[in-house]
Amino acid sequence: MGDTKKIVREFTVENQYGIHARPAALLVKAAGKYSSEILIGKEGSEVSAKSIMGLLTIEGHQGACLSVQTVGEDAEEAMAEIAELFENKFFEE
Repeated sequence: MGDTKKIVREFTVENQYGIHARPAALLVKAAGKYSSEILIGKEGSEVSAKSIMGLLTIEGHQGACLSVQTVGEDAEEAMAEIAELFENKFFEE
């Protein structure tokens, strides 16, 4: 039985148009590689990072502060890939 890890970090959405279809698709693609549960939340609501529809409802506009939680055996790797997307503004600028 493997270790179950939980990591929580906060990110500010820095790309100009926020979490629209393209960044949401990148998040879903990244999250789908991992067995960990990956949740993205804002102001008390959370959605799965594996659901493009959920991500599009999170209102992740530029400047929004989003909480990312990864839980599972590969939580560290999942968080590293999600962090790279946020830190590189989803490669849009």
